[in-house]
Amino acid sequence: MRRNTRRRPKGARRATSAAVALILGGGGLVAVNVYASATESGSAEQPNANDHVLSSGAATIDCPDVGSQLTAVPDPAREDVDKELATLDQQIAEAYQRLQNQAQTIGQDSGAVDSAIMNPLKEDRAAAIDRIVNVIDRDGDRPQGLEALAACTLRPSGDPSGSGDNAGQGGAGQSGDEQNQGGDPGQGNQQSGSGGQAGSGGQVGNGGQAGNGPVAADFADINTVQPSAQSPRPGNGASRGDFTTSCGVNANGLFNSDNVIVAPGVTNGAHHFHDYVGNQANNAFASDDDLANADTTCENKGDKSTYYWPVLRLQNGTRERDAGAAGGGTEGNAGEIVTPKEVTLTFVGNPRDKVTAMPRLLRIITGDAKAFVNGNANANASWSCTGFEDRQLKDKYPICPKGSDVVRTFKFQSCWDGQNIDSANHRTHVAFTDAEGNCPDNFRAIPQLVQRIVYDVAAPSLRDGGRTTPLFAVDSFPEQLHKPVTDHGDFINVFDDDLMQEMVGCINEGRQCGSGAGPGTGTGQSQDPSGTGRPQDPSATGEPQQPSGSDAPQEKPTATQEAPSDGKGDTHTTDPQGGQTSEPTAGTPATEPAGGASPTAPVSAEPKADVTPSAAQGHAAPSSQGGSHHDHGSEVGSAAQTPPPTAGTDPSAAAQTEPQAVQGGLAATGTQLWPAAVGAIFVIAGFVLLRRIRRTHM
Repeated sequence: MRRNTRRRPKGARRATSAAVALILGGGGLVAVNVYASATESGSAEQPNANDHVLSSGAATIDCPDVGSQLTAVPDPAREDVDKELATLDQQIAEAYQRLQNQAQTIGQDSGAVDSAIMNPLKEDRAAAIDRIVNVIDRDGDRPQGLEALAACTLRPSGDPSGSGDNAGQGGAGQSGDEQNQGGDPGQGNQQSGSGGQAGSGGQVGNGGQAGNGPVAADFADINTVQPSAQSPRPGNGASRGDFTTSCGVNANGLFNSDNVIVAPGVTNGAHHFHDYVGNQANNAFASDDDLANADTTCENKGDKSTYYWPVLRLQNGTRERDAGAAGGGTEGNAGEIVTPKEVTLTFVGNPRDKVTAMPRLLRIITGDAKAFVNGNANANASWSCTGFEDRQLKDKYPICPKGSDVVRTFKFQSCWDGQNIDSANHRTHVAFTDAEGNCPDNFRAIPQLVQRIVYDVAAPSLRDGGRTTPLFAVDSFPEQLHKPVTDHGDFINVFDDDLMQEMVGCINEGRQCGSGAGPGTGTGQSQDPSGTGRPQDPSATGEPQQPSGSDAPQEKPTATQEAPSDGKGDTHTTDPQGGQTSEPTAGTPATEPAGGASPTAPVSAEPKADVTPSAAQGHAAPSSQGGSHHDHGSEVGSAAQTPPPTAGTDPSAAAQTEPQAVQGGLAATGTQLWPAAVGAIFVIAGFVLLRRIRRTHM
């Protein structure tokens, strides 16, 4: 028989070839794309862990705090030690700026971050630490172990410890997408993204304060916060009175980036700007005599004390006078400085004992300017909203309902060691009371300064990264990323002796004295409806201002120190470290949301790192509230306008969160893997075509 040599039709051969080509080509696309995605995501074969940190756009520099370890510095060595500590801060700031400026280049060269930034920083720190050791050794006992503090760590900004188990550090870090949400680099005078501002040093306005914070996860809806714990009930020997001093709102615009307590004699020792009220001579070079002879903004001229705190800024792209200056725009502190609407300075008593007079020139720092990398042991500022001040946040900025203002509260240490007006780490000479109100052994009770600052700022629009209504944040050291947990306050007592004795008498006798005490004075005290002058701050009185869980009325406390209005939102553009006692660490840094469950976390709250926030972090970013500077929460559907969730309900139902940017979700995955999807379609099409050819020619 003859062999059958009949060939398939030419069209069938071509179809078969096309099917094979589809299968091979599609398979190749899938293989190449999957391999590339695995390589870019930082697999186990990645040569340098720093590459992944930088590629996430969410890195900060974590250095051990040398100052907190120096609890015994001889007096002759104090000045030199303070200057070297300021040098350490300057070294970190410069390294962080290099990190931001070179992030793109470094991210393409494994190991470059170590050679260009981290190793030089370690060498510089080692030299400064060696000078500190030698200075102390000259006048006292040589400190041991400081050399081990030279090395720093580059870590994801959402994970303070690098391990994901250090809760309460301000929630999420910054991803590149978060900071660029809606951004328009170079448009320094327009709202762009979160209102970042173009400055020098390569800090372009790409969201947040020049791209290094804040982010949506740094905010929490006050309606989701549980009422805070009450203060201890006063005992029989309590000092129940209070004394109020009225010193204005810094309407005259006294700012600088010095810190005469921590870095005397060092310009820009704080690396962020402070508001000052009271003493008008406060700068890095102010001596005790300068402070004693200075003018004061306080109504009672017997109070020449200095009260200062980091400024609050709107991230709206406004170029302040410090936009190109150290401590300002060049170090990531950008945007419009907000003048407080009201500042109340109240000295209260002790729930167990009578108080004794503060020594003249006593220095107190409360809170920790470096808490984002140090941990929250010394974090002590609280954030809330008028009408909701029984609910306090430590590691979140509040989202306040319409008609409610942002409230920032500092409760200073109220126990003194009886000997020193300062200490080497600026903490161990004062302490907080325990939970019952008792001072530590060998400490005596002094009047406690409760500082309450109110701001008329609109709730930021988190859905669009602050484009509609800008985010707000306090100034900070650049590597601290403007986290609310880093907020802090400073105080130097320059009361006349007679006025200090008057204060002590009023407090011990249970009276209310000073500016704004009693009805009709109206100069510095938010008074209760009874007109007694008792401050409405629950942290000072132990009495909640608003019943928990209620739909709080939107009435504001009486404003007694109003900032002059200039039609622009009450603004002006004129030119801390260890050993703290129980109060700041009692409880978690952020109060639990109402209902016993944490709010829903934003999709993009954390950078791509192994970070597991605890429920105590309150890691939700509440939905946004638009509105003008004086029209809070006007955005339709704002979570803050809903009643507080009741116990047993899911707070997310009342305050659904929105991410500032979606990272790692379906959108991001689709963008990265679309070649593989196309390849899969080609493969499927090839197999379908082969099947049809086979059926046709069987």
